[in-house]
Amino acid sequence: MSESDNTCCFTGHRPERLPWGASEGNPRCAALKTRLRLTVEQACDRGMQHFICGMARGCDFYFAEAVLALRQQRNDITLEAAVPCSTQARGWPEADRQRYRLLLDACDRETLVQEHYTRGCMQRRNRYMVDHSGLLIAVYDGSPAGGTFGTIHYALQRGVPYIELRP
Repeated sequence: MSESDNTCCFTGHRPERLPWGASEGNPRCAALKTRLRLTVEQACDRGMQHFICGMARGCDFYFAEAVLALRQQRNDITLEAAVPCSTQARGWPEADRQRYRLLLDACDRETLVQEHYTRGCMQRRNRYMVDHSGLLIAVYDGSPAGGTFGTIHYALQRGVPYIELRP
């Protein structure tokens, strides 16, 4: 059994691509967070113990928070932050930067994929996550473009199964 057999990673949209934007009080957002939490629990029931998050704004934050909440009940799970570059949060609103730092501090492990930003660093981060996982959870709106689409496509090429949740 390899490490990836019990590892699950995540991909999903940033607030700009979500129907409710950054309004997390929206009932549709709350419903997605509930479905995401249940999906993480189901992944644990399937033997997933290590979770990797790309730490982007939006759905990545929801995923990290779901794993951290579950970790309070199940001490056998861990969360890894796969950070694409050291300046990932630069330029984000202050509230998002604070949330990012809190989530990073709560992770069991942080992997810096590369030091400096380049056009391909987000894709390199996504490939790292898929290459080290046996399952992908995706919040995906069905559009044939963007990082979430690319990550799902890469997982399919690598034979990594995925669970899709519509926003």
